[in-house]
Amino acid sequence: MEIYRLPALSDNYIFLLYDRPRQMAAVVDPAEAAPVLDKLQQLDATLTTIFNTHHHADHVGGNPSLQQAFPDVITYGGREDKGRIPGQSVFLEEGDRVSFAGRTAQVYFVPGHTRGHIAYYFPPTHPDDSGELFCGDTLFVGGCGRLFEGTPAQMVTSLGKLRNLPENTRIWCAHEYTLKNLQFALTVDAENPTLQQRFAEVKEARSRNQPTVPSLIGLEKQTNPFLRWDHPSLQQTVQSHDSVQTFARLRGRKDNF
Repeated sequence: MEIYRLPALSDNYIFLLYDRPRQMAAVVDPAEAAPVLDKLQQLDATLTTIFNTHHHADHVGGNPSLQQAFPDVITYGGREDKGRIPGQSVFLEEGDRVSFAGRTAQVYFVPGHTRGHIAYYFPPTHPDDSGELFCGDTLFVGGCGRLFEGTPAQMVTSLGKLRNLPENTRIWCAHEYTLKNLQFALTVDAENPTLQQRFAEVKEARSRNQPTVPSLIGLEKQTNPFLRWDHPSLQQTVQSHDSVQTFARLRGRKDNF
């Protein structure tokens, strides 16, 4: 399964999954159709699958045009998003499995950003490989999604599921927010040397317009404050010993950053 990262809109990423032997493709969160159609034409591939993580327009905006171009495409999304994702034909729940290119992904129910958000995790097929996590707007490099429809407790539970994945799991999140996320992270975790180094690397990469996605679960656990709600220094920063309250206070600060 080859993965292509396609920039879209102002800061979105669409992910095209390619099964080269069969010349078939799947797409994750098609914000718009044009970049997907261009890549499919370049690969001479047929789109068979749309994997949506949630219903927001900048994740499903390309669905109708892609469904028109490929009438047999199967469109996946969460059960809680029924009626909110264009052309959705399969309604997924926690623990369901979906397959593409000989690999099978586990579905995680990760509400918080929205009430129906899901994520797709493809475990590695060989011990030396990485797993692949497509997490939409739940987890970002250095950050997490705003809580539009969910609660801090829900988001802590959701992020906890993702935090528990193997450390070499690659995180394919849907936005290029990393630089600003790490600028904020330094305001609450300034003495973290790994974070300081990561910020310098990201600043250099973005100055050359290089993408910062994917990241790794292991790196995020060291540098992303929204996976470190139980770390003593962050709890001290926001003056709370409760994990959910710590997360909520961090998220509140980020909302006003």
